[in-house]
Amino acid sequence: MNDSFYDHNDLGSPLSAAIASRDRNTMDMVQEALRKKQVMLAYQPIVQTLRPDRPAFYEGLIRVLDKTGRVIPAREFIDVAETTETGRQLDCLALELGLRALDEHSDLRLAINMSARSIGYPRWKETLTTGLAKGPTIAERLILEITESSAMVMPDIVSVFMSDLQAMGISFALDDFGAGYTAFRYLKEFYFDIVKIDGEFIRGIASNPDNQVLTQALVSVAKHFDMYTVAEFVENSADAEYLTEIGIDCMQGHYFGAATIDPVWRNRDEQRKTG
Repeated sequence: MNDSFYDHNDLGSPLSAAIASRDRNTMDMVQEALRKKQVMLAYQPIVQTLRPDRPAFYEGLIRVLDKTGRVIPAREFIDVAETTETGRQLDCLALELGLRALDEHSDLRLAINMSARSIGYPRWKETLTTGLAKGPTIAERLILEITESSAMVMPDIVSVFMSDLQAMGISFALDDFGAGYTAFRYLKEFYFDIVKIDGEFIRGIASNPDNQVLTQALVSVAKHFDMYTVAEFVENSADAEYLTEIGIDCMQGHYFGAATIDPVWRNRDEQRKTG
């Protein structure tokens, strides 16, 4: 957002006070929901480009519910929560729910988001250790997604953390690749298994020459480092066809399926039990 959007002399204005009050109220609701574990995961498929009918894996997206059961939009709190204790609690609960799903569904591969700021957070590590102990294949089916912005906060720590967990079989995805934070001198040290190209480059790419050039460059960088590529926010057939032509490995977006709390694989497992 442009800094000039707000006049800094208006910080005490009624509008600013209302915005601050709304933000506080939202965070209060989020914190209450976390205390009561009123959270769930919504699952969105990431499909193989050459086999779009077959998801390669799913992303588990945290959903926080208010006291009436309605979802509190993540955009209203996630940036504020990222740097606070609330953000660490969100990461722990997302991981807990994801590991439970992996334990319950043996053919599921799942990506869970985390901030690099949760590295070293005792509860997060305890949650991971407890969850992995429930099954011998859980680690190899878990993907941890870290955004560019948080990875750059502590690149050396992230690199060691990734190396330790990759030795256990866990994969890592760099989220929002190309959004502007990555120092390319660090990229060769991170060894991400997957890079997810930021949706700002993908939306409407079939008719946007600038985004075509930028995305091709990002794909080239990823392939050079043997990183699997995922295009985010694929929303129509024209974009999907273009991305297929330039060699994207996987795609994610509403064109292939929205995030849902009632995923196909869960229904399939329930049908097997009752069949």
